[in-house]
Amino acid sequence: MKRYLTEKVRFIREQTGDSEHLLIIPGERDGVITGTRSRIHTIRSPLISKTSGYRVLLNLRAIARILEEERPDLIECGDPYQIGWKSLRAGRALRIPVIGFYHSHFPEAYLRGVRKFLGSMPTEFVMGLARRYVCNLYNQFQHTVVPSPALGELLTDWGVRNVVTTDLGVDPAIFRPLPSFNEQIRAELNLPPDRFLLLYVGRLAREKNTHTLFSAFRLLTRAHPDRFHLLIIGDGLQRAELNALKRETHGAVSSLSYCDDPARLAQIYRAADLFVHPGVQETFGLVTLEAQSCGTPIVGIRGTYMDRIIQTDQTFWARENSAEALATAIQQTADCPPPTGESALRLHQTIAAQYSWNEVFRQLFAFYREVIHNFTPCD
Repeated sequence: MKRYLTEKVRFIREQTGDSEHLLIIPGERDGVITGTRSRIHTIRSPLISKTSGYRVLLNLRAIARILEEERPDLIECGDPYQIGWKSLRAGRALRIPVIGFYHSHFPEAYLRGVRKFLGSMPTEFVMGLARRYVCNLYNQFQHTVVPSPALGELLTDWGVRNVVTTDLGVDPAIFRPLPSFNEQIRAELNLPPDRFLLLYVGRLAREKNTHTLFSAFRLLTRAHPDRFHLLIIGDGLQRAELNALKRETHGAVSSLSYCDDPARLAQIYRAADLFVHPGVQETFGLVTLEAQSCGTPIVGIRGTYMDRIIQTDQTFWARENSAEALATAIQQTADCPPPTGESALRLHQTIAAQYSWNEVFRQLFAFYREVIHNFTPCD
């Protein structure tokens, strides 16, 4: 989400002449951060996790007040809970079109996991309630934007009648292959030159399936001591599990809480021997796009919405969501010859041609203009 919003503001600043961007988010205090043709309104909100830094936005009146003052031409809401409903009410009151962006397939991400506690029948009952909730909410938006055609088809089958598909993107000028300067990253990690570097970038959360990654790495280090090193970039509620993995593997795991510098992140992608994405609930898989654009080999678990953006051979990818299958996939991929500079460049060119942020946003902003032009307020 943060990359999507950051790149959208950059596109507005560099590629449009008449657009502005307004963002309303929870924060430590009320305030406004003003940039070039952009404003970020923070609303004082309670912290729900010190580990992740997440805050829950409860002051819905403040949202209505900000929208009343700003009077945007279009509201895009990425929240499927109380803010989604508030955005709809505010849009009706201000006679402004409101679209929903379905970033996360939350019924699958959060509800399927209760099957082992509740059993099949109660889980399916809860999923039925979730499907009705999704339809009830998202059918009230002018459109529901999804980042995957397959997910859009699923929501349509559920009964959501206004689905529009868009891609996410990558900045090919930053995320690109370059001559190897891996020594700097490896020196920072104190890695021997023959250590195989695995990389994961993303939140440490159950819905990201990082528990399976951690378990797979345990299996790898037991079977192949001193061969693999895992670098984690991200934070979240599974920080304690990560710390336990660090202790158990005796220095074979390193981590950074977050990397907000795209150039630095691209450097880390390029230094990795293999990018590992364990997610099975991804609606797009932006980090896999960035890794591929840098020419870095990737491996994950087959059969997800992310498969369509994978431009390399998935022969060795795990065919089931298990630590054993993922560990085997990582080992088999690591045993393959490394990519050549020519193959890395071809992969980058393929990604750049299909998924550059500029092209993604040109299409998305044309859609915005169409929504605004065709909008008729309900009396």
